[in-house]
Amino acid sequence: MYRAPLKEIRFALHQLIGDSALVGRPGLEDYSLEYADSVLEEAAQFAEKVISPVNVPGDRAGAKWTPDGVLAPPEFKAAYAKFIEAGWSTLAAPAEHGGQGAPTLLTTAVEEMWTSASLAFKLCPLLTRGAVEAISHSGSDELKATFLPKMVAGEWTGTMNLTESQAGSDLGLVRTRAKPDGQHFRVFGEKIFITYGDHDYTENIVHLVLARIDGAPAGVKGISMFIVPKFIPDASGAPSERNDVRCSAIERKLGIHGSPTCVMTYGSGPGAVGYLVGEANRGLEYMFIMMNAARLGVALEGYSIAERAYQQAAEWARTRVQGRPAGLREGAPGTINGHADVKRMLLTMRSTISAARALTMYTALQLDLARHEADPAAAARAQARGDLLIPIAKGWATENGNTLASLGVQVHGGMGFVEETGAAQYLRDVRITTIYEGTTGIQAIDLVGRKVSRDEGRAMLALLADMRAELSGLTGGASEQVATRALEGVDLLEHATGAVLEAGRRGAQHLQAVAVPYLHLAGIVIGGWMLAKSHALASRDGQEDAEFAAGKRRDCEFYAANILPQALGLGRIVAAGGDSVVEAEIA
Repeated sequence: MYRAPLKEIRFALHQLIGDSALVGRPGLEDYSLEYADSVLEEAAQFAEKVISPVNVPGDRAGAKWTPDGVLAPPEFKAAYAKFIEAGWSTLAAPAEHGGQGAPTLLTTAVEEMWTSASLAFKLCPLLTRGAVEAISHSGSDELKATFLPKMVAGEWTGTMNLTESQAGSDLGLVRTRAKPDGQHFRVFGEKIFITYGDHDYTENIVHLVLARIDGAPAGVKGISMFIVPKFIPDASGAPSERNDVRCSAIERKLGIHGSPTCVMTYGSGPGAVGYLVGEANRGLEYMFIMMNAARLGVALEGYSIAERAYQQAAEWARTRVQGRPAGLREGAPGTINGHADVKRMLLTMRSTISAARALTMYTALQLDLARHEADPAAAARAQARGDLLIPIAKGWATENGNTLASLGVQVHGGMGFVEETGAAQYLRDVRITTIYEGTTGIQAIDLVGRKVSRDEGRAMLALLADMRAELSGLTGGASEQVATRALEGVDLLEHATGAVLEAGRRGAQHLQAVAVPYLHLAGIVIGGWMLAKSHALASRDGQEDAEFAAGKRRDCEFYAANILPQALGLGRIVAAGGDSVVEAEIA
């Protein structure tokens, strides 16, 4: 049974990250902490009562392919209807197209609860939101008027079509082509791994498709983006003629069974009608708008599934009777939450979830500041910091999601390895998060290449300076020990950043060989900074909830003593481990 961790989310949102910084900014004039709390309360109720109950039935039933189209699990279809009826699809969408225009920080907090409730269900709204953002930024007024109102309302859903069998992460190999045909194009090709590429939730599906216009340059410079709807809208905007696009198969997957992952075929007949988005040959640039939104959405998936796994593991440990805790020689066997190793696993889960939640929400705040900051220079600084943090959040939070969901199985012992307890589903579902929207390796290469080496580390060093200044202010009080260990981590990350810059000067292979360890190091250290600040907040006099504050301090102290020391080993790998990779020959 999922219970939304509202105390944890509110603490992170209001106290640690500080959404008050958004109040009154241009475009957020109606935002308030009271509004945020009301949204969180309603989202928690919806997650617990509507989405969570369909998670297991959806996993067991799975999506079904038929010649007439994909059928979603019936429980998912009913939950989606309630989702739209409640207006949740409008939360993050632009106000000018019928949305509420809520800040990314708030939607990140809300989407955590939806994801914990059911990742497979949440993926459809996530992809639609990304498609809305891409069309809003890059589409013509006519395309916006035709597609956005219905997508914002949730009456139509959206997808992102990049991958082909020969073109996974290397999109320069895309072969899908677009042939000019009057005022539109005809699209021919096949895309794979398309999340919610077909379903029976809605009357229309809007595909954003990367394709190459006939005669375009080779490689990524010749890729354009097209809107290809399942049904072509008529003059009134209603779905009319069936377009030449079909789901020819759905994948059999390790997890997220309720979410159809489709093989999409374009142009088996006259060609699928497609509408060019923006300018020709700039499709990858436009698609990255959608991908950035999706990457932040996937980052939160990592710790959201870990939260669900933690809740189940903690409940199991409270009730599972096995043996006596060390040191007790008499009495009946006790519950396993008294055993030191089980406590270690549960504390690892709790503290790391808090760190990943804080990192991801802080990243979301930077994107909001960049969008709603009146001062262009301040907006640029926030955007640079958000860009720096997105690959760290996506890579580190999802890798930890896998680790922590595995720990959840471990807490259950042998009962975790069987499906009846439910612990295995979280491990199966979270596994995809380190792969889609760019693998951890791709996130790490983006981090060390585009975000650190390209500007000689300026964005990272500016972040480290801010971290050091805040932590130095905490070393004289109740949080001194936690802050001191976090400062040691800052020093290690600064030294590692210098090593990354040096590796870049030696060549791309040397840089990429240490990219993933550097990403993990950055995540651990930034998480340590966030939890040191959390400890200080929870140590203030006059705590309204003394039990919550004591638990928060305990988690932060555990992280400082047990997770932060891993930074030392990672720092050594970044400094000296690359050569052993570059010089190796793998047969």
